[in-house]
Amino acid sequence: MSISPNKVVLFQPQGSIDLQGGTAFSQQMLAVTPQPDQLWVIDLSEVDFMDSSGLVPLIDGLTSAREIGCRLVLCNVQAPVRLILELTQLDSVFEIFDTYDDIFTNNIDKNLALAS
Repeated sequence: MSISPNKVVLFQPQGSIDLQGGTAFSQQMLAVTPQPDQLWVIDLSEVDFMDSSGLVPLIDGLTSAREIGCRLVLCNVQAPVRLILELTQLDSVFEIFDTYDDIFTNNIDKNLALAS
């Protein structure tokens, strides 16, 4: 099976995702055109703070991904961010994985090509 680098899109925001950081993250996500059958991975390992305005790019990204037929997942969610997701009950809306590798070891979709 040939591995297509266009199948997995990895986002790695850093620092705080608040109004300012959320705007920058939204622009980063908008710069990528979602394609059907892509996997969008948002690695939150470097995000130490998120407020309610930081949820906007996540929700917008999930909405865009679903409209096109992409899958959007979160991984490496730090405790302060996980708390915000739990308080807003968005932890039940997003697929959340402990690590990046867990996304692929628990993946039931065998047709997904992994980017190296």
